[in-house]
Amino acid sequence: MPSDNQFDTRRALLGLLLRTVDDDLYPSTTMLDMIEQMLTPDEVPFYTRLLLRKISADRFPSMPMIARVKALT
Repeated sequence: MPSDNQFDTRRALLGLLLRTVDDDLYPSTTMLDMIEQMLTPDEVPFYTRLLLRKISADRFPSMPMIARVKALT
């Protein structure tokens, strides 16, 4: 177990939020906003793939979610 000095709170919270968004049929815009504020450039591709999976799984995809992906490109 990492010591308190090694625990990455940002990464832990981001992972929790990403798992929650992945599990939710219609994720909270507040959570999506938080995730986008916390992402590093290296994490953007993973996040966009997560959103694209959600968009492609929905018969009538959310236009705001599509706009989020577009904004990340």
